[in-house]
This record gives sequence, structure tokens and C-alpha cells, in this order.
Amino acid sequence: MNVRPAKITRLAFVASDRPDAQAARARLAERYGDLAESEAQVVVALGGDGFMLETLHRNLGSDRPIYGMNQGSVGFLMNEYVEDRLLERINAAEPAVIHPLAMVATGRDGVRQSALAINEVSLLRQTRQTAKLRIIIDGKVRMDELVCDGVLLSTPAGSTAYNLSAHGPIIPLDARVLALTPISAFRPRRWRGALLPHTAKVTVEVVEADKRPVSAVADNYEVRDIERVEIVENRDLKLAMLFDAGRGLEERVLAEQFTD
Repeated sequence: MNVRPAKITRLAFVASDRPDAQAARARLAERYGDLAESEAQVVVALGGDGFMLETLHRNLGSDRPIYGMNQGSVGFLMNEYVEDRLLERINAAEPAVIHPLAMVATGRDGVRQSALAINEVSLLRQTRQTAKLRIIIDGKVRMDELVCDGVLLSTPAGSTAYNLSAHGPIIPLDARVLALTPISAFRPRRWRGALLPHTAKVTVEVVEADKRPVSAVADNYEVRDIERVEIVENRDLKLAMLFDAGRGLEERVLAEQFTD
């Protein structure tokens, strides 16, 4: 995968539906030209982290890296919005290559649904009752019953998102591990999760699925009333993001660990 062409001149601009982002897109397109995503060397995404995830999902399987500029409320995955010298910035940018998680969720009706997650796959209780989950790693039961609001499996790129809010660890991009993090664990109360090899196959079974319904969410794709979820890292798919020189994703992940 060529994550950054030798000389970048052809850009496609996409924006969230926020008025500021749409206005920024119009200005940049007039200044630098605007191609269809399929014809561009780099896609410039204008919005927040949620819009960056949408753009990455839409470009799965392509060789086009995504360069984000913040026009949203959260911008951990985005560069600073500056209109001047954009081509110079992009040509000097540092690439970050990530692999998504592949989720297969089996519903109580037996229907299997698949989805990809760039940040995390999370299992969440659907009602007032806590979820009861059985955790299986590479075919071996590691926890027979976790009573909780849910559990999530995070990629390194997603470790500073929902995973961090759930008190999970921040993971460097090159660590080759995944974070399995409980959400409001009730029993065992002191369990704080686990770091798993990136090659691990994680299976979560829902105990008492009829009484304690659970949903599975891969980034923003939700499957409700599940019985079982299987998750593996898809090494065959690569996604590339570009970050301004000196402000790469690796540096951001490291800096996040020293913030208040």
C-alpha cells in the first residue's frame, strides 16, 4: 500500500454537514481544486473525529490516505485547520497506518452481521439490567461471567477514545496489542481489563440474552439483541491517515499520557 504518493497535487475535499465545515470546503476547493475521491491522491476531510471515521470507512480498500482538518468539536484524529500552504503541509505529512477490527455478531434470531471498526467494538446493555458476558480468547474461556454495563475491544488508534473514557490503557500504535476494557464492571468489581496480542480472536457470549439484552457496536454500526460476537484484527485491510510533521498520531498518543 502506497500510503503517500511521491508528489501530491490532486485533492478531494469532503466535509461534515456543519455550516462551518461546508463553508471551509467551498473555500479550499476554489483555492486548490476539487476532484472526485476516486481521482484524488489524498482526501481532505473537514470535520471532527466522527467525520474522520466516516471518511476512513468510506475509503476502506483504497490506496488514498486521508488528511483531516478540524472543523468539529473533537479533533484528536485531525490536523489544525489552516488554509495556507496546504499542499506543502500534506507533502511533508507523516503517515499513520492502522488495521481495523472485523466483527461478526450473531443475533438471538441466528442472523449473523459483519462490520469493521477502526476505533473499537463495544458490547452494551440495552436495558436497566446489567449485562452478563462470557469472555473467550482464542477458544479458551478466560472469564466465565462478567457482570457489567458492557465491554469493549479497542485498537491502538482508538485507545484514546471510548477506551480511555472507560479507564482503559492508551496504546502506542506500534505496540501490536489490543485493549479489552470493561465498562462499569460490577463483578468482578476490581477487574480492569486486559491487553491482548493483536492476533487474538476474541469471542464474547451473552449470558441470559433473553432477559439481559445486549447490543454490539462497531464504531457507529449497531447490532441489537445479540447472543455472540467474534472479533479479530483484519491485517489484510490498511487505512492511512496523514498528520502534520512533528504532530503524528504516535506523538499524539504519547502526549495524551502526560495530560491532566
